[in-house]
Amino acid sequence: MRIVVAMSGGVDSSVAAALLAEQGHDVVGLSMQLYDASGDAGGERAFGSCCSLDDLHDARRVAAVLRIPHYILNFERQFDEQVVSNFVREYAAGRTPLPCARCNSDLKFATLAVRARGFGAEAVATGHYARVERDAATGRYLLKRGVDASKDQAYFLFSLTQDQLAGAVFPIGGRPKEAVREYARLHRLPVADKPDSQEICFIPDDDYATFVGERAAGGVAAGAIVDESGRVLGRHSGIHRFTVGQRKGLGLSASPTGAPQYVIALKPVDGQVVVGPKASLERTALSASGVNWIVGEPTGPMRVAAQIRHRHPAAPSTVRATGDGRAEVLFDAPQVAVTPGQAVVFYDGDIVAGGGWID
Repeated sequence: MRIVVAMSGGVDSSVAAALLAEQGHDVVGLSMQLYDASGDAGGERAFGSCCSLDDLHDARRVAAVLRIPHYILNFERQFDEQVVSNFVREYAAGRTPLPCARCNSDLKFATLAVRARGFGAEAVATGHYARVERDAATGRYLLKRGVDASKDQAYFLFSLTQDQLAGAVFPIGGRPKEAVREYARLHRLPVADKPDSQEICFIPDDDYATFVGERAAGGVAAGAIVDESGRVLGRHSGIHRFTVGQRKGLGLSASPTGAPQYVIALKPVDGQVVVGPKASLERTALSASGVNWIVGEPTGPMRVAAQIRHRHPAAPSTVRATGDGRAEVLFDAPQVAVTPGQAVVFYDGDIVAGGGWID
């Protein structure tokens, strides 16, 4: 069948395209231009090292090797509205956003699915380390972890709808990363040894604080750093520079007990950064909004393994849907640094049951 492949210029999406072409599918490569290529204000200088013109060039080179058509789509406006602006608003509101998840659901799969239909394509493929299959008993599409646990990206895809999953293809989800690179080398793809991007694509030099400070509506305000009793310990130049669980960069002298201080809460209305000992970071429960139930909304408490950050081990928990796209999670054991703005994803083994945004 005809399949559109989102080609970022990296090895993963390149191998995804190669595998589908090798299987005999009619493959069309699409790359997203996410910023002004002229380098003017708001353009390339404002963004990081990936999603660049070089990446678009690499995607085109791979498409030429594979002998597939390749198109570049201008998604500047959508990317700024749906991903970048949300990132800035969240940090300015004292939350820690997860732009990769927003980009996947709101941009890649939602917008590319529409564009794919314009090309007569039946599916959208990406280079994510995840798997999708259909449950024969329920007829629902299931999202599963990639087989390479160190590269699994199902966490970032929790918000995909049934319609999106029905047309989603993850060709490399069943392969370990090194096998993907080896495939690229054997097939002489020009990006076989290209390093993986480690930064948020639109943040230059990984300096998100400056980025948010320059773009936040009305600017960012200074405020007080306080302890749990409200005693002022110091000053800060904006709560967007902090996240729950942060220890370094607080600019405080040692506590009276000599114990390290951590950010335990952000209060944007008061402009306060609250600090305390590590024990104060522990939480036994959380609430989430914008919850998407991939396996179907449960009618009662559901046992899951809840993951509160991408690199955080999933923890045994009980989740309960509370209506209006909300849920409550009760952990079997306290979790450290539950962070508003991040995603909490619910797993049943390798299956993503659902997930939402931590409030």
